[in-house]
Formats: sequence, C-alpha cells, structure tokens
Amino acid sequence: MLGLLGWTIEGQRPAADKYVLIAAPHTSNWDFVLMQLYAAAFDIPISWLGKASLFRPPFGWLMRALGGVAVVRHENRNLVEAMAATFAPRDQLVIVVPAEGTRQRTDYWKSGFYHIARLAAVPIVPSYLDYSKKRGGFGPPLTPSNDIGKDMQTLRDFYAPMHGKIAGRFGPVRLKEEPEDN
Repeated sequence: MLGLLGWTIEGQRPAADKYVLIAAPHTSNWDFVLMQLYAAAFDIPISWLGKASLFRPPFGWLMRALGGVAVVRHENRNLVEAMAATFAPRDQLVIVVPAEGTRQRTDYWKSGFYHIARLAAVPIVPSYLDYSKKRGGFGPPLTPSNDIGKDMQTLRDFYAPMHGKIAGRFGPVRLKEEPEDN
C-alpha cells in the first residue's frame, strides 16, 4: 500500500522489543494513516496515545482496535508513571508518542515520551515521515541519559532534514525543561 501511495520504506525494524517510539513530524491527520501502514509494513504491533475525544462513539472502538490509548490532556493523572509501568510486565511493547502533542506548530515538544522511556528503562526510537521525499522509517535508538540537553540535541540532529505534510507546522525539537543554552 505504501508503494502504491509513492512512499518508500527506509531502514530496518528496531531490534528492541520494548521502546517508546516518537512519531514526528506530526502536522496532518494523514500521519496517522501512514503510521499504521508503516507499523504493518515492519510488523510492529503499536500502542499509541491520543486525545480522549478520538475514543468517543461512533469510532472509539476503531481507535482502540488500532492500538489507541485515550489521554485526557487537561487532567493530571500521572500518565507518565502509568505508561512507564505498563512496560514492566510485558515482553514486547511499543508505545507511539506524537512528541509535539498536536498537529499545529508548537514551540516545545511534550516531554512525556522522554520521561516514560527514562522511568521504564527503555530506549526512545525516533520514527519519521518525511513528506518532502515520501519516505519513512526509524532512527537509531536513544537511551535517555542524565543529560536531557545532549539527548535532545541528538533528536534535533536526527529530525533536522525532515519535513511534515504541512509546511510551517513542524516546530523546533526542544523541551521546556532543557537548559537555556540548547
């Protein structure tokens, strides 16, 4: 299906059985469709976080069947800790997190992906959909360290050449809690 749409698959399936997968750039609803197609092409069963309104009738059942986990964004429910804890009892788990948190341009990424991986002691795997070249795949896994600035620089370098579907919506790759010199 990806080939019929003109997209190419790059790289290999990540070797780890458990990881947090960054979905970026996230600028269009088409990203979801392509994410599902790439997951199928690489035979990766994914779970993904989405705003709670996506899980209401009439299509809530479909979102859950596609691996969705509802997130109530305006409530503090210790989501990071809860998601990190889901890794422990499982042999395999891939949680996809749209780090930007929205399809609109934002000045900062949500840091949940980083803290989930750190608490669960699993790597972060950056994935990409580069609409400028109609390609998608994965970057090298990143094990969160005690240097969030250095880790985010690695991700900035990786995502620098990527382009989302809608120009101008892919904002800077940075977290609010990074040191100011990054």
